[in-house]
Amino acid sequence: MSFSMNFTIDADPERRIVFSKIYGIWKEETAHEYHEEFMKVVQPLLKDKWVKIINLLNWKTSYPEMIAVIGEHINWCHTHNAVYSIYVVNNPITRNQLKRMITHSDFSDDCKIFATVAEADHFLKEKGF
Repeated sequence: MSFSMNFTIDADPERRIVFSKIYGIWKEETAHEYHEEFMKVVQPLLKDKWVKIINLLNWKTSYPEMIAVIGEHINWCHTHNAVYSIYVVNNPITRNQLKRMITHSDFSDDCKIFATVAEADHFLKEKGF
């Protein structure tokens, strides 16, 4: 497990899921730090299909310059065998910022947004994860 003041990242090798919890307001440097840590945690899963679920329930609207960085992070994940990027967010303002990040990626169809962790987990179980 990896964590900072702004995020935690944990992998479940059996289910082939990476779980992240995001906190606070992010700047561009935070997004880069997250991506670097994420690449380390996900390393054991990269040989096969995997998914990520990102809990954004405690995330605040962030600086606009990090939108493109997260778009590139999504691209990296999906070019390294990620099947889905699952986001849990229930705040309409942060949900809109998330949608802008997703549109900066080439994989918007593989990004799903849910209001609760239970809904996201149900979707992943239906998909075999």
